[in-house]
Amino acid sequence: MTQSSAQLGGKPSAGTAFVVFDHVQKSYDGVSLVVKDLNLAIGKGEFVTMLGPSGSGKTTCLMMLAGFETATHGEITLDGRPINQVPPHKRGIGMVFQNYALFPHMTVGENLSFPLEVRGMARDQREAKVKRALDMVQMGAFLNRRPAQLSGGQQQRIALARALVFDPALVLMDEPLGALDKQLREHMQFEIKHLHESLGITVVYVTHDQGEALTMSDRVAVFNDGRIQQLATPQDLYERPDNSFVAQFIGENNRLAGVIEDISGGRCLVRLATGEVIDATPVNVTTIGAKTVVSIRPERVEFKPEMMPAGVHTIDAEVLEFIYMGDLFRTRLRVAGSEDFVIKARNAQGQRVLVPGEKIKVGWHPQDARALDP
Repeated sequence: MTQSSAQLGGKPSAGTAFVVFDHVQKSYDGVSLVVKDLNLAIGKGEFVTMLGPSGSGKTTCLMMLAGFETATHGEITLDGRPINQVPPHKRGIGMVFQNYALFPHMTVGENLSFPLEVRGMARDQREAKVKRALDMVQMGAFLNRRPAQLSGGQQQRIALARALVFDPALVLMDEPLGALDKQLREHMQFEIKHLHESLGITVVYVTHDQGEALTMSDRVAVFNDGRIQQLATPQDLYERPDNSFVAQFIGENNRLAGVIEDISGGRCLVRLATGEVIDATPVNVTTIGAKTVVSIRPERVEFKPEMMPAGVHTIDAEVLEFIYMGDLFRTRLRVAGSEDFVIKARNAQGQRVLVPGEKIKVGWHPQDARALDP
């Protein structure tokens, strides 16, 4: 399987890209491929996230770009220059790790000054750059602290400042927020995104957290089994997944198994296991009689279909569980044989509380249902 231009997200071309993976493969044992024929072009100033489950190949790709791993086959170029044989310290790339990787015996200022000393920079220049980098992450007052005297969030800010202090054109981030609590993690997502926008740097980011990827990225490459399953903007990934894996991995999905009964005009009819026929958009299914899984986002389902416009598909449902989540109500239903059909409804004034065992009708717009490979 070779990635198509659609899978490559439509931009940029390999000839104009800042970072290019050209038919890159990686094997550790000479037999099994951890990364399989990767073709990826990243534009200058882009924020691209490699997203996927553990073992999908995303971190290996980042390590090959950093120079800590060597490609078994294929070429990696940076700003038009092949870098397969260039050692990590000569690639001019900033790195941010999950465990911060700060030197515990050095102060914050010394940690930031170290990469500048290695590059032979004069002391007054180093001091100016360290001050600028600390100010960027709002840590100017911590110049003489040691890492052990900082919180996890403060250490991560220092690690970020150290990656930026020598003005790299490319910054790689490997699960940089994984050790932080939820609130701080969300705050740091926006800080990193704002720094990216203000500095115009190229960022390649690795995470298994799909919410993080959707929040921060210009484009997201969804990895599974050593391949990019889809490369697209966050909105395209969520609204128009290319296959069942992407639909399942990005966000939450209701899944109804069925068989394609008819296909025409970019739409298809699907007969569900319980006999109901619903309208959906076909994705990677082309044959009448083929098995499919219909995907519908929980927030696109309404349990008051009589209040929705004409053309809404309705179906019988039984309430199994009603959960209060603060800003949302989450209702689990039995629909067409599935007991994991979920509705998410905003906690708004007048919202009706549903009772387990209650029989209701639910509805959704046909364009919100996608018939995927099973």
